[in-house]
Amino acid sequence: MNHRTFLIFFHCQSRITTTIKSQTNMSEARLDCALDLMRRMPPRNTAKNLADISTLCPDLTQDLLSMVDQPLKIQKDKQNGREYILCDYNRDSDSYRSPWSNSYDPPLEDGVLPTDKIRKLEIEANAAFEAYRDMYYEGGISSVYLWDLDNSGFAGVVCIKKDADTLSDVKGSWEAMHVMEVHEKTTRQSHYKLTSTVMLWLETNDIAGQVELGGSLTRQHEQDSPVSEQTPHISNIGKMIEDLESKMRSMLSDVYFGKTRQILGDLRTLETATELKNREELANDLKEAVRKP
Repeated sequence: MNHRTFLIFFHCQSRITTTIKSQTNMSEARLDCALDLMRRMPPRNTAKNLADISTLCPDLTQDLLSMVDQPLKIQKDKQNGREYILCDYNRDSDSYRSPWSNSYDPPLEDGVLPTDKIRKLEIEANAAFEAYRDMYYEGGISSVYLWDLDNSGFAGVVCIKKDADTLSDVKGSWEAMHVMEVHEKTTRQSHYKLTSTVMLWLETNDIAGQVELGGSLTRQHEQDSPVSEQTPHISNIGKMIEDLESKMRSMLSDVYFGKTRQILGDLRTLETATELKNREELANDLKEAVRKP
């Protein structure tokens, strides 16, 4: 290759590299915009909104499906009649694994199953979080799914779904997904990483006025904890979820709902127009009186 040929080749390679980088940056920007849009849409319409965005941008479909949490669905185990939650973490192809019978529905011959050790831990975790759900949610449905990691550890997800009482005047749903990774550093010490997402929506009836609120909140936490018979993995995971969920509940109540109440209070008033006018005139008179020497 002579000098001129080398320069032409180098120039072409540079243009190709620049084009690839430009396309990559553009694709990332479009994905960021799509995710930003999804964060501003009601959680109850996530499936429809994802389908609409995927129709407009088919190349973003896989990334969106893997990065956007969708509303949890419920299915009944045909073997024992118990309900369980459907999510990406118990899905294989078009089938979902039940945490109660450890079988797939529809049946799947080569479906991925946890090892005996992880399955035993999964059964214990489901029993523990049933008690947690009844204590904090007073009902609802919970499901725990665990799987092995390649690097000496395991991962899992705790799903909890609670719908509003059908007899009440308010419709709504609270859905929580707690995804955790557990890496065993030593026989007595493990590193825990927790990512918690809460999706919430509320809707009042026509008598109280048509109001709909919805949104999602995601938080992360990591920590090292000792592991022993007195403090097993389930105890450590449960404590982390309890603490983080409590903080998220407080944030939703104090910040988001508090701000919403303030906005609604500014928009609505029980006073008549005449009363508001009289109060404004009184305030102006007081201001003038204070200004006078």
